[in-house]
Amino acid sequence: MLVLLPPSEGKTPARRGAPPLDLTALSHPGLTPVREKVLDALVAVSGRPDACAVLGVSPGLADEVARNTTLRTAPATRASRVYSGVLYGAAGLDALTPAARARAVAWVRVTSALWGALTIDDVVPAYRLSMGTDLPGIGPLAAAWRGPLGVELGAAADDELVVDCRSATYRAAWTPPPGARWVDVRVLREVDGHRAVVSHHAKHTRGVLTRHLVTRRGRAPRDGDELAHVASALVGEALHAVELGPVPRRGPRTLSLVVL
Repeated sequence: MLVLLPPSEGKTPARRGAPPLDLTALSHPGLTPVREKVLDALVAVSGRPDACAVLGVSPGLADEVARNTTLRTAPATRASRVYSGVLYGAAGLDALTPAARARAVAWVRVTSALWGALTIDDVVPAYRLSMGTDLPGIGPLAAAWRGPLGVELGAAADDELVVDCRSATYRAAWTPPPGARWVDVRVLREVDGHRAVVSHHAKHTRGVLTRHLVTRRGRAPRDGDELAHVASALVGEALHAVELGPVPRRGPRTLSLVVL
């Protein structure tokens, strides 16, 4: 199984004194050449007066953008600590038993505009960069990552169920090949018998599902039907209903998690 997560917008810096980034120690070493190029480009643009505008962030985040200029020397820590948004708070990937952590390291990949893809044990500094950015010297990041991620994640997804919890922005960087057992996880809210897609609560619910997948006992689900069966254990606790869509002619199958 391969569980694909988006990064959180907010990131928690490592404590002072922690070792800096070692690009050669990250998983998926085939991504290292692109990581080097994107990192150099980000460091360069983040020192410009118009950095916030180029990176598409508000002036209130200028300090986070300025921090990008020190990424090669800044303290780094495990990705499970750096990513700290709503999804990651619900997933609790930095508070797992050894067995659950081993499953999470093997199964979970965080897609990143800067690193391409990470395991939760990869050690990185906090940064500010979105996959939707057109980065000077690189171009649109989703396009820059598409080929390298196709090789790296394509190999990791070979003959595996792909559980896709990413947003559309990050999905643009890589989609599983045709014929893959690819399931898109969406979250709906039901009010007075009507259902609608939700945004903020969707992050929390996808985090709950991720934690359930890595902490439950038993083998990993192998297809959409088994995934829906596993997710149904959350009905009555975190979910109102779980619904699996039909197998489409192309693209992912949809797993709808319905919340109240």
